[in-house]
Amino acid sequence: MTATSATGTVLSQQVLRFAAIGAVSTVLHLGLFAVLVRGGVASQLANGIALVLATVANTAANRAWTFGVTGRERMAVHHGQALIIFGITWSATTAALALLSVWWPGAGTLAQTAVVAVANVVSTAVRFVAMRRWIFADRPPLR
Repeated sequence: MTATSATGTVLSQQVLRFAAIGAVSTVLHLGLFAVLVRGGVASQLANGIALVLATVANTAANRAWTFGVTGRERMAVHHGQALIIFGITWSATTAALALLSVWWPGAGTLAQTAVVAVANVVSTAVRFVAMRRWIFADRPPLR
């Protein structure tokens, strides 16, 4: 196997692992969001709470499974960096909810959840690149 094909294989394995973790994290985020909104929490606050919890779980899972980082070394740094990336997702979902409230002030939980989902998907590519090139760049790729 050439170095180029090995790199491509590692990248595609990382993308698959990242996508699987992302799918679970998205379900967690959207599920918590919907439960909180249904429970009477304002949509922006519900989004923030749900996104923080999903981000912490997502970072821990990607740290171990996608990028092969084990142990406590640099764990706080990795989570701190992930919180910066969290800002991208939070900004996208917050803006999407704000726009929805302007266009459709009486939007229900399903519509709000769908808008948060779309904004989350858009920010996912940025999150993967940031994790690969910045947060876990000091780690050799999993084989």
